[in-house]
Amino acid sequence: MTFFIFLLACAAAASTGVIFKPGAWYAALVKPSFTPPNWAFPLAWTLIYLLLAWAGYRLSLIPGSQTVLALWAAQIALNTLWTPVFFGAHQLLAGMVIIVLLWITVAAMVALAVRLDLITGLILFPYLAWLCVAAALNFSIWRNNR
Repeated sequence: MTFFIFLLACAAAASTGVIFKPGAWYAALVKPSFTPPNWAFPLAWTLIYLLLAWAGYRLSLIPGSQTVLALWAAQIALNTLWTPVFFGAHQLLAGMVIIVLLWITVAAMVALAVRLDLITGLILFPYLAWLCVAAALNFSIWRNNR
């Protein structure tokens, strides 16, 4: 049951991608050469959300994981906020601020999770790696479209 609660939180975050689609506005932006193809985004995020739910579940079973679980809650809130700000409000700089805060939160979460349980830390690592790409993409789009 606990896994499904974490999965529900991830589904709520994912739903913002359905509500606030990139659309013509995003297509018209100047993007860097390292921009992943459009099909990669839903594939990557689906995998990341499944891994996030699994990691949250694993953390919930570990005594002393309250701080990491608080970071889990903070990152899912920031994750949920980014899409409507970037794609909905077209606020590239605000999106950049959110994704930097998200990256810091996830990096702290991964570092603390590794200390509690190596496997859980490794489960979270692809999320941090993808956020590096997403943050670089957000920064480049902001810089090239001011």
